[in-house]
Amino acid sequence: MAILLVNDDGIYAQGLSTLAKKLREKYEVIIVAPDREQSAVGHSITLADPLRIYEVEQNGNFFGYAVSGTPADCVKLAIRVILKHQPDLLISGINQGANVGASLIYSGTVSAATEGTMLLIPSIAVSLDTHRSDADYSTAVEITSRIAEKVLKYGLPGGIFLNVNVPNLTMENIKGFNITRQATTYFDDFFERRIDPQGRTYYWMSGTMVEVDRGEDSDLMALRHRYVSITPIRYDLTAKDKIPTIENWFKE
Repeated sequence: MAILLVNDDGIYAQGLSTLAKKLREKYEVIIVAPDREQSAVGHSITLADPLRIYEVEQNGNFFGYAVSGTPADCVKLAIRVILKHQPDLLISGINQGANVGASLIYSGTVSAATEGTMLLIPSIAVSLDTHRSDADYSTAVEITSRIAEKVLKYGLPGGIFLNVNVPNLTMENIKGFNITRQATTYFDDFFERRIDPQGRTYYWMSGTMVEVDRGEDSDLMALRHRYVSITPIRYDLTAKDKIPTIENWFKE
């Protein structure tokens, strides 16, 4: 079994290397990841610049391929250029910071799994609910390994990938697994105005996530209640139930 590992935190991220070490005990693992952090780039791809691939070593041994592009670029290059055969599974992560609610739209982690699904590869996006630089990924690694086994055994329906969020807790403190929906949220952004040393104005974006609903079946609330959130995601964005409503506009 061959697993393609991708992320958006960059090829040197701890979540990626820790997961790779665990999975290599049982599977063939190929790493193709951005050469630098690409968080919140969404599903962007590189069209106006050349893409370069570099081999990366870790402790004197070949570790994986670094790409001068986005997570979606990494998946495309892995499948079309680097790999000789289609992988059995794609895992994107383990991301530092949860990807729930509206953050799925912006997430490079989620977009790598989306790209894998579009290329007919069973795919999982995995995030750990913490931004601490000293995060312990051991629980998330164990949970990812268990979910990977299930996907490899049962497969995934066409057009579907799994978005997984893991509480930042030890295994014994996690209550279990919840199959969830994407929470309804939005970002309340603000831009801090600053002046650089040359006297030029620039802006630094920040903001907070606003919760529109607190439904117990959402990814956000699962994390709050110490459950692993597993959300089946479909990349087809069509609001099929609204097609008749829009059709009626043009029958007048």
